[in-house]
Amino acid sequence: MCGIIGYVGKREAAPLLLEGLKRLEYRGYDSAGICVADGENKLAHKKNAGRVDELVALMDGAMPKGNWGIAHTRWATHGVPNTTNAHPHADCHENIFVVHNGIIENYRDIKEKLIKEGHIFISDTDTEVLSHLIEKFFKKNLEEAVIKALKLMRGAYGIAVVAAQDPGKIVAV
Repeated sequence: MCGIIGYVGKREAAPLLLEGLKRLEYRGYDSAGICVADGENKLAHKKNAGRVDELVALMDGAMPKGNWGIAHTRWATHGVPNTTNAHPHADCHENIFVVHNGIIENYRDIKEKLIKEGHIFISDTDTEVLSHLIEKFFKKNLEEAVIKALKLMRGAYGIAVVAAQDPGKIVAV
């Protein structure tokens, strides 16, 4: 089962997010990832197929710095368990990141339309469709973009979204 963690506050987000992921390990997962915004609101992310400890080791003591972000443990439903399919998933410019639990039933149709519009996908997941669809609707207000995107989705899901251009905010549905 997947798990989502988010944090906005005054403390460094990465250690808190990783601790949250550690607490969710009992639920089972195949990959983990983190996205943290730095003081200049640039989004840094790391993800990895495998355990949370392996994600921490991958960072080699250089955890992303910042006081807001999201993290995720994934249990594969679309796409094999690998680093590319691990969450979080970005839009075309790595300005919007999404973590997601659940299934988007109509992701293939939406993905085909977004590809025709010029979006480039790197994963085999249904989740990546969300980041690109939110990108399409984003006009400096993350909530509005998420609402517009989700009106096109069919399925059951929980998501958390961050955007570099809408700092200090996590939109969760």
